Amino acid sequence: MAIPAAWVLGAYLLGSIPFSFLVPLWLADVDVRGIGSGNVGATNALRAGGPGVASLSLAGDLGKGIGTVVAARWAGTTPVVTGLVAAAVVIGHVYPLYLGFRGGKGVATAAGALGALAPGAFGLSLLVFVLVVVWTRFVSLGSILAVSSFPLFVWMLSAVVRSAERDPEFVATATLVPILVLWRHRGNIARLRRGTERRLGGQA
Repeated sequence: MAIPAAWVLGAYLLGSIPFSFLVPLWLADVDVRGIGSGNVGATNALRAGGPGVASLSLAGDLGKGIGTVVAARWAGTTPVVTGLVAAAVVIGHVYPLYLGFRGGKGVATAAGALGALAPGAFGLSLLVFVLVVVWTRFVSLGSILAVSSFPLFVWMLSAVVRSAERDPEFVATATLVPILVLWRHRGNIARLRRGTERRLGGQA
């Protein structure tokens, strides 16, 4: 149990590195927690420093999700441990040790982790995200619908490609990670229902 526990702990600590806080602070001298939504994420980094800062922040948050899962698989961890590692890196981003457990909403890191686990399902979810954001200009709505659709796409693709066989890592991450991301978007869900959610590049 020592080695699996070390992988999960390491994933959490890596996930806790707040790129969307550090990059705007270093490059734009802005604390994203004090502007816009106050969220430690790429959307707020865009408000803080523009596209360049947002792109670097996004790359860091996305990369830690991808890198952790790829490293775990390369090391030969079991599917269950790989799934737990994916969940742990997202939990680290959402509840980072280095920022007093007050982090982002986990979308980019979850995208990296889930994309590394199930590329096909992630690709379909990404398509949902892009279409919804282009249509509505609500990044939050795109994130909510994309992450909600991921478990369905995992099930659909596994039923077609693997004759309904379910990998343990899919069972763990296709439910736990999206639920965590949805929980972090509960405020956005409430604002969407009230019609007060901010659109990308504009007002509600």
